[in-house]
Amino acid sequence: MAKRILCLLTDRRFSSSNPEIPSLYSFLQPSIFALKRNPSVSQEPTKLPTSPPSSLTPEQVTTLQNTLRKSLISSDTDEAWRSFKTLTNNSAFPSKSITNSLITHLSSHGDIHNIKRSFASVVYMIEKNPKILGFETVRALLDSMNCANLAAPAFALVKCMFKNRFFVPFSVWGSVLVEISRKNGNLAAFLQVFEENCRIALDEKLDFMRPDLAACNAALEGSCRDLESVSDAEKVVETMTLLGVRPDESSFGFLAYLYSLKGLEQKIEELKFLMGSFGFSNKKEFYCNLIQGYVKSGNLASVESTILQSLNDRDDKSWNFGEQTYCEVVKGYLQNGHIKGLANLILEAQKLDPSNTVDKSVGYGIVSACVNTGLSNKAHSILDEMNALGGSVGLGVYVPILKAYCKENQTAEATQLVMEISNSGLKLDVETYDALVDSSMTSQDFQSAFTLFRDMREARISDLKGTYLTIMTGLMENHRPELMAAFLDEVAEDPRIEVGTHDWNSIIHAFCKAGRLEDARRTFRRMIFLQFEPNDQTYLSLINGYVLAEKYFNVLMLWNEVKRKLSAKGQKPIKFDPSLVDAFLHAMVKGGFFDAVMQVVVKSNEMKVFVDKWRYKQAFMETHKKLKVSKLRKRNFKKMEALIAFKNWAGLNA
Repeated sequence: MAKRILCLLTDRRFSSSNPEIPSLYSFLQPSIFALKRNPSVSQEPTKLPTSPPSSLTPEQVTTLQNTLRKSLISSDTDEAWRSFKTLTNNSAFPSKSITNSLITHLSSHGDIHNIKRSFASVVYMIEKNPKILGFETVRALLDSMNCANLAAPAFALVKCMFKNRFFVPFSVWGSVLVEISRKNGNLAAFLQVFEENCRIALDEKLDFMRPDLAACNAALEGSCRDLESVSDAEKVVETMTLLGVRPDESSFGFLAYLYSLKGLEQKIEELKFLMGSFGFSNKKEFYCNLIQGYVKSGNLASVESTILQSLNDRDDKSWNFGEQTYCEVVKGYLQNGHIKGLANLILEAQKLDPSNTVDKSVGYGIVSACVNTGLSNKAHSILDEMNALGGSVGLGVYVPILKAYCKENQTAEATQLVMEISNSGLKLDVETYDALVDSSMTSQDFQSAFTLFRDMREARISDLKGTYLTIMTGLMENHRPELMAAFLDEVAEDPRIEVGTHDWNSIIHAFCKAGRLEDARRTFRRMIFLQFEPNDQTYLSLINGYVLAEKYFNVLMLWNEVKRKLSAKGQKPIKFDPSLVDAFLHAMVKGGFFDAVMQVVVKSNEMKVFVDKWRYKQAFMETHKKLKVSKLRKRNFKKMEALIAFKNWAGLNA
């Protein structure tokens, strides 16, 4: 549609004296400005109506203008349009402010119907009374067309302005037209408007019509990438020179693409010289475009030589080709079945740039492009080919493959590849290890996670805390305390990890919760052997486990140990808080160890810990309701005294 309208615009005049039907208005059908041909007249076109059978009186014009103004204030769009239509059909023009307000109002709606109305109004005013139109009004209409992605009418409007010598500053419409052209992938269409605009700016000496650098580059891009025309591109460059617009790196980049596509090596050398003359030291964009042009032309030898040359030519070692460039390189090589060529390119690049920055290497870029485009199998083929060529494989090749393994949860394969990397003398960074371990834990491949962690330790990575926590948390969430215990026992003496009592507590708690008390006791003993001091949380977990299993004698043994620690001098005292007191009292009341109960009571009084007697009174009644003092007197006098003391304390004798 855009081509049709632009073609129509080229062949007509917008003067009211022209007898030809203004075909630009075909965009508006059906609207008041869309004219129909008289079928009875084959050759003689119908003129636009200039006046109705009876003209409006001044009073009627005033009334219509007032109605139009009030309709705009009340946002009655249809009534405003009817008033405007009546006025213009009778060759009466609303005031400048009302006309611009109406057009801006219509443009603001954003729907096609009102954009048509706004467009028709602007075109009509350009032809009949352009002085009424404000530049910002034109910009508002173009913005609405851009939002609605209406490229054809946007170009038609600008062409209309040129034809009627209604010269609007380029800054008002230029960037909008570039954006809408780029959005529709048709910068070649903008090139035509650009050339006409520049001709007007130079011929009429209108500085405000001069395009900026961004517009010049858009025209250059259209001629280089869309049209692939050397003559058009050089014409744009010549125009830029006449206008005094200084090119930038993008300008040289577009030309580099075109010249490499056409195989114009001499012109490429001239570009390099000119870039130096302009003081452009960063040639990243230049080389990217150069490579893309060679890839499209199928000149893979030049692709390789250009990439290798760029490694020597760059002054800033931090820049690297973008993902798009690498994807095009990979696509170009693979379409020709040149996996060996890619492998060789990576090996040659490694010789020139033995960089420690993995993600900046050529190998990383190429293999990542394979992975990101769903060609992971080709990435493996490149790796195999590099090994077959006898070259050393850099980390940049391995890392993208490892990331692909992580994404696909192929943790066993990833671990095997890590072993291969380590055996080759290369060293992964902690972030890569963390990602691999996290993936292993997520897929419950615990053995791979352990293997990776061992490799981290052997690689002497200093920061192991994050990975250690990932493993421990994952094992706890998956209820694998036996693996937690084995893992912790293996790493406990590593100073980089800083194992603490809380780690052992987590394992003991998990064992107790699962009813695996023997494993909990074994972990407890191991903890003490390794000189990790148990705390209140350690004992709470063990007490709760023993109570669930009704092993109250074990609780008594724990109390004896805690009592010794509470009485010891020169030793860090254990935290004897209400939770621990409650756990001991409740367990030993149920177990019938009243002498120990009273020891806890005395110790809690000494340490001013509040004890709720009612709770233990209830526990006694539930468990020992039929226990008689007289029976105990005959069997064990000491137990009898302890029971009496407890009952007196708890208020049970009453």
